[in-house]
This record gives sequence, structure tokens and C-alpha cells, in this order.
Amino acid sequence: MRGFLIGLIVVAVALAGAFTYLSTPDIPRSALEAKYGEPPSQYLALADGARAHVRDEGPRTAPVLVLIHGSNASLFTWRPWVARLESTFRVVTMDMPGHGLTGAVPSGDYTGRAMVEFVRAVTDKLGIPKFAIGGNSMGGAIAARFAETYPARVTQLILVDAGGMPSKEGDKVPLVFRLARTPILNQALLYITPRSLVVEGLNDAIVRKAIITDAMIDQYWDFARMAGTRAATAARFQEPEDSYIVDHVGAIRMPTLILWGEEDHLIPVVAAHEFAKDVPGAKLIVYPATGHIPQEEVADQSAAEVKAFLLATSKP
Repeated sequence: MRGFLIGLIVVAVALAGAFTYLSTPDIPRSALEAKYGEPPSQYLALADGARAHVRDEGPRTAPVLVLIHGSNASLFTWRPWVARLESTFRVVTMDMPGHGLTGAVPSGDYTGRAMVEFVRAVTDKLGIPKFAIGGNSMGGAIAARFAETYPARVTQLILVDAGGMPSKEGDKVPLVFRLARTPILNQALLYITPRSLVVEGLNDAIVRKAIITDAMIDQYWDFARMAGTRAATAARFQEPEDSYIVDHVGAIRMPTLILWGEEDHLIPVVAAHEFAKDVPGAKLIVYPATGHIPQEEVADQSAAEVKAFLLATSKP
């Protein structure tokens, strides 16, 4: 018995040592704001206590385009589009709850409905009653749901490898997504977030590898470890999927542009065709040799097509 107890103690000490070695500490919000929150970043205090990180760029009198990023990403994924569109449009990007420099929100609500209300609150705070809205991945699902919920506020809709429609799961779902959905194992992600998980996730999502840089990897990794974000991410991944978008997709009546990477291994291109089938008059463009984030992988081409679409479908 004594030997057994000694063995247990040795194992416990070894596990504690391994945990200490592998654990990655939180990064204070203030440190990340100093690193990534330079102008034109601004922080909006919302009625529910959230502090939203927002960038509002381009001419104040120009048509407005609001862009929503994907899961575990940030508003910085839209920098290629902003650089190419801000001379023609007023472009608003924001870090969603549990992401980027917005981080965890006091309500602890990371449902699709709450994300839509966050977009409404931000645009209300900015005094923007009507706008085009676009989103990538999770952000595409939010954009579609916003258009379904507040159709009078949306002039045009842009879906970029968007979530929300039923399809077969991709064949390269990042390990961090799978861990986040696995009970017990997901608790380890509250303390252990190795940089290698970010590298693996980006390589699964992106086909055009040249855009993956050390700076990109470090930024994703930094935001994932901001104080409060890991708990918010765990809560978000435990939310059950709902059918709101599928149930209401036929109500989308504004001009809609669908952009998709043909080699998207997270949300296969079949989902693009489902959106195109169900949204009346939607225009679909599929990019060959492109993965999950066309706004970065084929920035010139996708931004040009967004510009042409918005100009062609805008009402005088």
C-alpha cells in the first residue's frame, strides 16, 4: 500500500509539473491594447457593460459597410479589404464578444442572438441606421442573422465562407475547435493554449500559405490568451447550434453577394450553393485554390468584387 501511495504521489507531481510547464498565462487587456489598439481603434461603452473595440474608417458621408469577423479571429482579418475600400466606403469593423480587444463581456452571453444585438448596439452608438453588412465564417452567420432580424437596416449582404447553413463538416476542422467542443478536455484550454494550436488552425483554414506570417500567428495567439477570453471561448463553444438562419433565410430580400473559397476545409463550398439556392437573386463567386478566408487570401480580387457589387446595387 505504501508503495502504491508513493507511486500516486510521483504521478501527481509529474502531472503538476507537466501542467505548469505547458500552461500559458493570461495576458492583461491593457498590454494588448497598448500593442494592438493604436488609432484608429476606439472603444465604445455599451449599455450592457461591454466595451467594444471598433474601427470606423473612410469618409463619414460615404455608404457604410460593416464587417464581422469569424470565430477566434478579430477585426484585423479585414485589414486587406479596409485598405482597398476605405476611399470609397465608410468601413466599420469590430471585435465581437469573446474576441480581439473586446474580449469577455459582462453578460457572459455569446449566443448568435447576443452577437446580433452587439452589432445593433455598436451601430446605434455610432449613429448608423442603415448599412451593408458582411461577415466571414461565424461572422457570416451573424451578418445573415442580422439581415433576417433587422432587414430594414440592411442595404446589402455579403457572405464570405459563412456559417449558419447545414452542410457536411469540413475535413480539416482545427484541433482547437474539436477540443473546445469536448467536455473535460475543453477545461484544459482555460490554462494551456500552445502557439502550435494557432499554427495548426491557420494552416487548416488557409490554402494560400504565403499570407501566414509570424506576426499573424502571434496576434491570434495573443488575443486567445487575453484575460477572460479563454473562459468566454469555452462558453461560446458550449452553446448549442440553432436553426435560426435556416428557418429564416428565405426572408432575406436585400441584394446578396456570396464569396467562397473552393478549397474551404472548414465550411465546404456546398454551403455556398445552399445559400445561393435559398436567397433570392444572390450572386455567388467561388475562388479556386482558396480556403476559408478569401478576404485575406485573394484580397485584391475579392475587394474589387465587393466594391463593384456595392456600387451596382446601391440605391440613389
